Amino acid sequence: MTFHSAELELADWRRRVSELYARVRAEPDAEQGHRLWRAGRDDLFLNHPQSPLEPGDPLRRTGVQYWPYQPTLRFELPLVRAPVTSQHVIPTAGDEPTTLRAIGRIEIPDPVNGIFTLWWLEQYGGGLFLPLRDATAGSTTYGGGRYLLDSAKGAHLGGTLATLVIDLNFLYHPSCRYSSAWQCPLAPPQNTVAFPVEAGERLS
Repeated sequence: MTFHSAELELADWRRRVSELYARVRAEPDAEQGHRLWRAGRDDLFLNHPQSPLEPGDPLRRTGVQYWPYQPTLRFELPLVRAPVTSQHVIPTAGDEPTTLRAIGRIEIPDPVNGIFTLWWLEQYGGGLFLPLRDATAGSTTYGGGRYLLDSAKGAHLGGTLATLVIDLNFLYHPSCRYSSAWQCPLAPPQNTVAFPVEAGERLS
């Protein structure tokens, strides 16, 4: 007799997220890649046992909401060396903090015109982590900010040894936006910008 353990379900969720981003990176048309990403996320959110959506969440009927794709918000940018190497312990939506180590900065040009710290996530065996909190936070997006890259879970858009693809249309809410059962590191002050990034996932 077989059974589903929570650990196997979570491992399957991460595998499917990683495979989804691999399909996105392989798609030569960025806007089509974004459509693949949205469809894949909708499928996971609606059908996977590790979905952060509660059983009665209205989003199970409507799907997650997004702004239309904007090609001008896609860049391939170099990683700029940070003046000093630092660690940052940040709160999550739960009781356990998360430790991040700054490895450099990403300078996103107009219209955003912001400088964001790229972090190495010490948990989960390590990985690149780029959270972002913009002027939409608390109104049309989650108040704690959104995520752009989380390579520990396979969520990254590609690049080279010296650059990263930064496509703000792929900003998404952390799982704690949907359920208090999830613990999520929130965007630190270094990753806050005054510009309203009306791209990616939105509240409604």
